[in-house]
Amino acid sequence: MTNRTTDTALDKLFLDRWSPRAFDGSALPEADLRTILDAGRWAPSAYNYQPWRILYAVNGDANWETFLSILVPFNQSWAKNASVLLFFVSDTLMQLPESANPSHSHSFDTGAAWAQIGLQAHMLGYHAHGMTGIDFDKARDLLAVPERFRVEAAAAIGRATDPSVLPEGLREREVPSDRKPLAEIAYPGKFVA
Repeated sequence: MTNRTTDTALDKLFLDRWSPRAFDGSALPEADLRTILDAGRWAPSAYNYQPWRILYAVNGDANWETFLSILVPFNQSWAKNASVLLFFVSDTLMQLPESANPSHSHSFDTGAAWAQIGLQAHMLGYHAHGMTGIDFDKARDLLAVPERFRVEAAAAIGRATDPSVLPEGLREREVPSDRKPLAEIAYPGKFVA
């Protein structure tokens, strides 16, 4: 599918997964959506607390226009053709029987749920594109997110299509991106700038 390569035994799934913006607007069957969301449910988390909440709207449902309006205009211009929009929210506190303590890993854990959702979408023949180009205050307000929760990010999921559906400036960018060399992101011992 792609020309991306690595010099490790990395599974092809990771090389083939990418984040397009050109979606065809087709319906995502409820069974597929539930499977994709279920992948997030099984993500690992500190103390198995599972701090994530995933709010979603299906293209054309009563929540779609509200969800779309929370994205910055640039993201609205292409995400309008996605099948589903998700917002990831994390609980900043661990509610224990005796107290609520700050959670150090709520964002990290919620990122694990997002990664699994993105991979499961890919395994079912869809694509997922995560984004932080959203109005975070508007998201909190319109989605009634309680103060103790942090709005983390959004994602669009759907079937990829020809880039001609995109605004002109995005069409040529609709290709899988490469990654930094492994040696730039992982190294033994102390941090290297």
